[in-house]
Amino acid sequence: MDYKKVSAPNNTITRDMNQLCSDTGNVYETVNIIAKRANQISVEMKSELERKLQEFASYNDNLEEVFENREQIEISRFYEKLPKPTLIAAQEYTDGKVYFRNPVKEKMKY
Repeated sequence: MDYKKVSAPNNTITRDMNQLCSDTGNVYETVNIIAKRANQISVEMKSELERKLQEFASYNDNLEEVFENREQIEISRFYEKLPKPTLIAAQEYTDGKVYFRNPVKEKMKY
């Protein structure tokens, strides 16, 4: 995922819950969908960050050789400035980019 192109706000905003749950008809189901997507985004972001920082890993146990790497600091700052996964997931949900289904509701239709 390209986090530079994310249009989610960096801070919390107030949302109209009636509008937010218009697709599902249930506030709790909508929150659950957003929470699950936020967990997926969080795992993806964490693995991407670890992969990038792995390049700078030092396998020496010598404390005297510890030094600051400017590139490593810039990568860490970039990820710190990104919106939180919950905000990204909520924005994706409102934009209609999240696919979800409820198997229990699908069984009730038949």
